Amino acid sequence: MKIKILLLAFILSMSLSFFLRADDMENEITAALQNAKKGIMFGLSNLKTKKNKLDNTLIAEDKLIADIKITKEINGVKVESIGYFNSTTVTVVLYRSYESLLRDKYIDRIPESLKED
Repeated sequence: MKIKILLLAFILSMSLSFFLRADDMENEITAALQNAKKGIMFGLSNLKTKKNKLDNTLIAEDKLIADIKITKEINGVKVESIGYFNSTTVTVVLYRSYESLLRDKYIDRIPESLKED
């Protein structure tokens, strides 16, 4: 009888530790995704520069938050952000047309050099 109780306790503790680790992993992924979103918002708010390509890094409290790559293409923009949290990374890539960026007031005008004829 004691063996059954000990075995049951062992199985319950193992399954509980598995669920706690899964929950920790979910929290890390969520935090990395939030940091990637911060990078996307940073990238969208810095589209008014004249450069066609821009690479930036967000750092807060001596921790790497996100790497951002902005590439201006014909008829649109590609914003890529890699969010970091501990050893977890999440990559978010956003493609937006110049018309939608103009409508949402991220840019003032469509660059002439990047318009499609």
